[in-house]
Amino acid sequence: MRSCHTVKSIRILCCGLALAALPIHAQEGETPPPENPPALPPTTAPALVWSNSEAIKLIGPNATHQLVLTAKRGENHEQDITALASYTSVPEGIVQVDASGFLRVLTNGETTIRANHEGGSAERSVTVTRAADLLPVSFPNDVVPVLSRHGCNSGGCHGKAEGQNGFKLSLFGFEPENDHDYLVKESRGRRIFRAAPEHSLLLLKGSGQLPHQGGSRLDQEGDDYKLLVRWIKQGLSYGPKEDPTVTGIVVAPKECLTAPNALQQLRVTANFSDGSSRDVTRVAQYDSNDEEMAEVNKNGLVSMKESPGSTSIMIRFQTHVDVFRATIPLGAPVDNFPQPANFIDERIFAKLKTLGLPPSGESDDAAFLRRITIDLGGRLPTLEETDAFLAETDPTKRARKIDSLLASADYADYFAGKWAAILRNKRKQAHHVRGSFAFHAWIRNSLHQNRPYNEFVKEFLAASGEVGDNPPVVWYRTVKDSKEQLQDIAQIFLGIRLQCAQCHHHPYEKWSQDDYYGFQAFFSKIGRKAGNQPGEEIIFHKRGVASAQNPRTGRTLKPKPLGEAELQLSPLQDPRDALADWMVNEKNPFFAKMLVNRYWKHFFSRGLVDPEDDMRVTNPPTHPTLLEALAKEFAEHGYDMKHLIRTICNSRTYQLSAIPNDHNLNDRQNYSRFYPRRLGAEILLDGINMVTDSSEQFKGQPKGVRAVQLPDDQFTKDSYFLSVFGRPDMNSACECERADEVNLAQALHLVNSANIRGKLASDQARAAQLVKQKDRSDEARVDELYRRALARPPAPEELATAVAYLERKRNQPKTPPKNEKEKPKTPGAIEREAYEDLIWALLNTKEFLFNH
Repeated sequence: MRSCHTVKSIRILCCGLALAALPIHAQEGETPPPENPPALPPTTAPALVWSNSEAIKLIGPNATHQLVLTAKRGENHEQDITALASYTSVPEGIVQVDASGFLRVLTNGETTIRANHEGGSAERSVTVTRAADLLPVSFPNDVVPVLSRHGCNSGGCHGKAEGQNGFKLSLFGFEPENDHDYLVKESRGRRIFRAAPEHSLLLLKGSGQLPHQGGSRLDQEGDDYKLLVRWIKQGLSYGPKEDPTVTGIVVAPKECLTAPNALQQLRVTANFSDGSSRDVTRVAQYDSNDEEMAEVNKNGLVSMKESPGSTSIMIRFQTHVDVFRATIPLGAPVDNFPQPANFIDERIFAKLKTLGLPPSGESDDAAFLRRITIDLGGRLPTLEETDAFLAETDPTKRARKIDSLLASADYADYFAGKWAAILRNKRKQAHHVRGSFAFHAWIRNSLHQNRPYNEFVKEFLAASGEVGDNPPVVWYRTVKDSKEQLQDIAQIFLGIRLQCAQCHHHPYEKWSQDDYYGFQAFFSKIGRKAGNQPGEEIIFHKRGVASAQNPRTGRTLKPKPLGEAELQLSPLQDPRDALADWMVNEKNPFFAKMLVNRYWKHFFSRGLVDPEDDMRVTNPPTHPTLLEALAKEFAEHGYDMKHLIRTICNSRTYQLSAIPNDHNLNDRQNYSRFYPRRLGAEILLDGINMVTDSSEQFKGQPKGVRAVQLPDDQFTKDSYFLSVFGRPDMNSACECERADEVNLAQALHLVNSANIRGKLASDQARAAQLVKQKDRSDEARVDELYRRALARPPAPEELATAVAYLERKRNQPKTPPKNEKEKPKTPGAIEREAYEDLIWALLNTKEFLFNH
């Protein structure tokens, strides 16, 4: 055990090495780079442009319309001025238009809206009809959206399964027929007072006139309150049978290139089954996907923040969704860009130029070698690899290193562990070891042989038989429930999270309960019987008509691919074969995109769509055309995973430095630099073993097996190191189960655990070996340590710090033994302890702990 004085010295040394060795983050407390907003064009009268130039038609006394007005100056400068312009109508008295550009009906007639701003003007004609008519209120089309807008039917209020304080609504209003009964008939209709609508409990509580746990939600002078009053006065009708239904919504503008701190007014139109449309801007719901980049209020006014990049606003009306996308530029000079190596760079660099966000420079050879060896081989480069790569001058050496790693067993080992976790290769009982090892071997061999991804998925999905003959059946042993099976398959291979649709229409997607149970029908004919080995089973197709039942409607559903019609399958046909055929079809809009997005995240720390397995219209990609291009390239090359990896890793984008420049320190989504990330648990453990020249003995595994080669979940339970550093337990199909954050338990384990001390102090460890090499200088031995741990030689100041520490340790005054039993330390022991300290310090630097 080291003394307090020694630990203090080591801490000082570690800080010196860490600060000198780590160029991957700006130091804490560093002043952020100064803002450099884009210069505005010369002051000239702007061209004012409406979001839609068609004449506005308002029908009925309560019709509304949200204007959206843009000022254009030149080709590249546009600004939303909806709330900045002044409005007049000629003749007056037909409509009222407020300062936000919102129109309300006053009387029948025709008028012209004129907008003025900084010398520019624009006109729009408006026609109002039936202004004096009392139009019927539709419960599903008018009332339910008001309840949704104010959160009454949300999961935290009356929309939860048991309701709230005796009053229940369907979640998000997806079952309006039931909601009508809850309001009008339940509890003898006590929530509605027909004779005096304003005294209804619904309105008294909603407006805060009576105590209400949800607070005041309705303004008594507001449109929503008045609509509910009209509905009650009209007799609480649900609406006629021929009442049109909403077929979709459209937001305008769809996307825009804006500026930091700018505003953007949105307009939302609902299209109906009878061909009509209606402005629903003030009754739609809005949610920002990233409130650090943009916020949105309940009227659809978006407020941009200062962070450059792309962000989106989700809009929901009834079961329909749409998305507005905004790109916020930084506006820094972007004159010097690297030459693109492939189509990835062309698209990434094009957006960086649009953003005015210059990328970092190219990573040096040492950083690239360490990065690519970790990302492809799941390990640190060896000393011999480092020396050879740094000495080589051939300009193709990076591409050749990528190819050699892809051809190596290390690639297969590392990515087999990745897929084993995704496919939940669990060993729940001792006799499962045969199956879990066989499944891992099947994955590894498929990757090593570069089996096309579509074939890999088809064999996995349609697996039947016994584990000895067909190892992928192990997945059906782990995931037995058909609902869990459909959810995992949709999430893993299609990037669709269907869990919500089990109970109700997906709130952020188009998937309904029928979609959910139609997909479940593919797994309705899986049979099981005892296998050849104790505890194992045989998976087979049970003959019969595949189907599943929607528990809410009672409807029996046949197998139905997502977004497609039901399939007509014979009783002899295994529906999983049909599902596999649909999934791997080149026309499938989800399959290829999901895989390329998953692998993009592997190499760049975040997906083009993030989370990587939540691909929906309301979670759009940061680079849509790049995602499309990668998916197309992947499919055209026969779903070749190594080709995809080669394309990504040979890009200039992947090979950018992690060192931020004056402008991209806060960039988290535009790939203007490489984003450092902590080493995974297995890589870190193997890396420590490599640097210290020690090894791990895993239960049931031969000596020398590396952590990245472990086949199933059992080893996470058996290893405290793997557990505390976040190796997944394989309970979920989501890669988010792997913890990559840094926490106190990890720091304490690295600093003072018996496990790490043992690796440092062993008589066979690296420090003991170096001390025996008396013919080598301290400089040479320190240089070797840096090349082993960081894949680079030390900088002069780092070398000087380390050598000075070694000398100081050798020359420090000898401390007398504390007691008669304690022997005085020999010079060799003191020197060995000094080298142990050096290695310990290197292992605790961020440069070692992170892939950069």
